[in-house]
Amino acid sequence: MASYSIKELEKLSGIKAHTIRIWEKRYGILKPDRTDTNIRYYCDDDLKRLLNIVILNKLGIKISKISNLSDSEMSEKVQESSVDSSSPVSSIENLIIAMVELDELEFDKTLSRFIMHKGFENTIVNVIFPFFEQIGILWQTGSINPVHEHFISNLFRQKLMVAIDNINVSDSAEAEKVVMFLPEGEYHELALLFYNYLIKKTGRIVYYLGSSVPFKDVKQIVSMVNPDFLFVSITSILNMKGIKNYIKDLSNSCPKQKILVTGLQVKESNLNFASNVMKISSPQDINMI
Repeated sequence: MASYSIKELEKLSGIKAHTIRIWEKRYGILKPDRTDTNIRYYCDDDLKRLLNIVILNKLGIKISKISNLSDSEMSEKVQESSVDSSSPVSSIENLIIAMVELDELEFDKTLSRFIMHKGFENTIVNVIFPFFEQIGILWQTGSINPVHEHFISNLFRQKLMVAIDNINVSDSAEAEKVVMFLPEGEYHELALLFYNYLIKKTGRIVYYLGSSVPFKDVKQIVSMVNPDFLFVSITSILNMKGIKNYIKDLSNSCPKQKILVTGLQVKESNLNFASNVMKISSPQDINMI
């Protein structure tokens, strides 16, 4: 059973912790357990209930009325409601509920509706990527059950792999070449797959090495194909000092390549990199390379 702090509930629902406390006190919408030191903590059912409340409230239903509904009545109203399937926020909330319930059918329906309205690339940029940004830090801190991570990651992976396979490989002799990889010991591959799709869509040739690639292997492929770019994603294996040293070594070893760096810790840092290193903070940054 997953366990969430009120701050983590705030991050997942978009509702301020102060507001959650007021709703608890005034309407009894949640009944959190408490630690020995009187700190609130919440379970999956609390998260699901809060997300359903947020969806219904956005449809114009007052909290006072929602609070009188049972969990099943709430879920039924959400299913019946005219939630805008083209809304990224609503789609992300529904994906989180599907993750908590391990509901593959609802996950697929939510994602397919958005893809139908907005297209796959738009879905990556506005739904899939923000979804993983929103919950990624909770996976790293162990707040979300690893079962949820494996379940949802594999579903996303399936869709991404199909989309990537459907992109025609460039046969232009002038096409820029990009080597994409995770450092040795790093296995959080989804962000790299997102960017693989976006970069291949630009017509560049991608050499996708995947997860946990030893440094010596990176240097070897650079000597073999002489790429224009190296793209590396660092999510969890290194602290700030380790990241700085790794990127510095990569920059020194591959001075002729432009090195693109992404990952949660990288994006949140204020690290200064060499002139041939560029921090990728969002999918839109791909348009700048």
